[in-house]
Amino acid sequence: MKFALALIAFLVLLAGKSAAAATVQAQEGENFVVAASARVRYGAGDRWVEKIVRGPASCTNEFFGTDPAPYERKSCTVIGPVPARASRAMEASSKPAASGVADVVDRAGKIVPAAYRAMAAAMSEAEGIAYRYGPDAAHYGAVNAKLPTLYERQDHLARCNEKGACLTSWQVGGPRKEVDFSYSTNQSSVVFLADDPVQRAGVGDLQTSAFETNTYAQKPQLPWQHGGGGLDSVNVVKYRAAGLLPNDGSARPVAAGRCSGPAGNCPTSVIAFQNGLLATTGSNTAHNLATAQLAPNKVPTAVAMTSNSEFAFVTVWDAAELKGQVAVVALAGLCDGCKLEGPYYEWWNEWQGVYPGLPNMGNIAFMKVLGYVDLPADMKAPTEIAVTTGMHPFNTVLGGGLFMGQAHSPLSRHWRSFTRSGDNYQRYAKGGVAVVVSKSEQKAAFIDLKPLFGYFNGVYFSEAVGSIGPVGQDERQWPHGFGFKPQARPVVVKTIALDAPPTAVKTTIARTKDARAWIATQEGSLRIFSLGGYAPGAEPRSGSPQAIAAEGKVAVGRNPTSLANSKGEPDADMRDDPLNRQVIVTSRGDRKIQWVRFSEDGKSGRVVRTLQDSRIVDPIASEDIDNFANVGLTLSVADYGGRSVLNYRYGPVVFADRGAQWACQPPGGCPVKSTGGVAIEFGGGFKMQGRPYQINTSNVP
Repeated sequence: MKFALALIAFLVLLAGKSAAAATVQAQEGENFVVAASARVRYGAGDRWVEKIVRGPASCTNEFFGTDPAPYERKSCTVIGPVPARASRAMEASSKPAASGVADVVDRAGKIVPAAYRAMAAAMSEAEGIAYRYGPDAAHYGAVNAKLPTLYERQDHLARCNEKGACLTSWQVGGPRKEVDFSYSTNQSSVVFLADDPVQRAGVGDLQTSAFETNTYAQKPQLPWQHGGGGLDSVNVVKYRAAGLLPNDGSARPVAAGRCSGPAGNCPTSVIAFQNGLLATTGSNTAHNLATAQLAPNKVPTAVAMTSNSEFAFVTVWDAAELKGQVAVVALAGLCDGCKLEGPYYEWWNEWQGVYPGLPNMGNIAFMKVLGYVDLPADMKAPTEIAVTTGMHPFNTVLGGGLFMGQAHSPLSRHWRSFTRSGDNYQRYAKGGVAVVVSKSEQKAAFIDLKPLFGYFNGVYFSEAVGSIGPVGQDERQWPHGFGFKPQARPVVVKTIALDAPPTAVKTTIARTKDARAWIATQEGSLRIFSLGGYAPGAEPRSGSPQAIAAEGKVAVGRNPTSLANSKGEPDADMRDDPLNRQVIVTSRGDRKIQWVRFSEDGKSGRVVRTLQDSRIVDPIASEDIDNFANVGLTLSVADYGGRSVLNYRYGPVVFADRGAQWACQPPGGCPVKSTGGVAIEFGGGFKMQGRPYQINTSNVP
């Protein structure tokens, strides 16, 4: 079979045709050969993955890095030529990765230029996703493991018109009462590999939970406020219409970031696209439009935001100069729908002015790339990033629970109250640390953000604030670029070599002297690192590179591809601080999600809860919902191979106390229905028009 297929490809070439134009097929388990670089798809029915292939190949899950159609007989087909942006084939000296996808380093760990550039060009394609997220359960032989089928509640339809068409459903509480109720909702940005990139942008808006009219919706669904519209993010549709995102598939999304914290002031995501565009997505009540553009040849791979939306940090591969960098992006929030020049109105006590780099309510209306931080020469391929300032988001709240912005606008009249002797000195961050990992190079870099925060704070909280002028994209306009003010550029203070490929990273949110980073590695470990005092919170402390060190590790599932902040917890001893003492690990290799709880000193931990369900086919990421007066304790799973977003509830639903006439009243609320002793129930699923691989969520105003 191998010889016959190779001969077919050779004869096609002799006939003057490209091998990519042929229909070369193999059945699952067979080998085949593609004589010239081509796009090959693998799967069955409507479930496929793609990969750029040249030379010998295998029609197997291992070679393609995933099982796109579990329990179905699959095949391989050459479907077209390699896109021009990824036309350079991987060099033969590149190292085969554990997932079967060619790596970008050779066997000595050195970058292979052609492989690096080809992977950068395909970062938002199936091959790039396989590279970043590694082997699935089929690779480990765990795809056929017998898993429980967790309990699922009945759907009750709502918002139905006279023709019987309904926009939403709910599952817990009831009966539905069309009267005053403590309404709250969580909205998600979902990044997915769209089946048809012409029709779908690859960024979707979903409602992942909703408390309303005496009911709780724990099933992911389209937001009812869109009136039954499509899956595409409302903002991204506008960017496409404006020509910022071509709809030919050349500008698929790569990564998304959103701040996280107990305050829930994170309604906006920052999405990074293959063409270097950075753009916001939000919700029906927080949909400001803001964009920025990375410099040419810089391909984004991951996005992280500080907890009060001051800055975004984007890891990039420079495909021209072959180096790794972190783009630093200043953010500013505004009232919803407001223009930069005003007028402004009261919107959740947001600033009545544009102040990039200061805490805000998260409805981002302005962003600017200040410049780039070069990573060490032996760290050219960063794949993930996390960031913390150590600052608790509640520090920005005045008496009465109001955000500080409106009361102190314009800042030119109030800046003295933010100086060391002022009442508001404790309300903004004095520094921070970003942690970057490179999967191929097996390294972690730690970046001191104190120069950045120090420069911005020094301008805002001094006489200089009165002369900064309007914001703009020029280096000399505010906020100043690093080329004009190099003293603001963050500094890499330490690099640590790891003994296994790092696959995900997360940090504590609101810790200072004992702030930590958690780095997951592919073999199934969660490593704990001290951050050496580089997360100072509200006080201007200095860190020590020597104090950044490994402190312990916890065994988790194989190939842990995502770490998520734990935003709520039913266990009484963890309700006050899950953000700092607990993290949620998604392990693609074992089809499981685990809650890891850390000791009081943070140096050790243990798995306290495990989610496995027969419906979860190929999990790559998960995300917890925000919990406030209303508590839902619901987790969303981005199931790449299963082509779905799946919700699971792991604790009781508790409605804000409005009296005995309401359902799910405190303290007990509406409990979880257990299955086989597992206190987790299936909340419902949403079928995507593609394969989701990132999701982030927040309570929205």
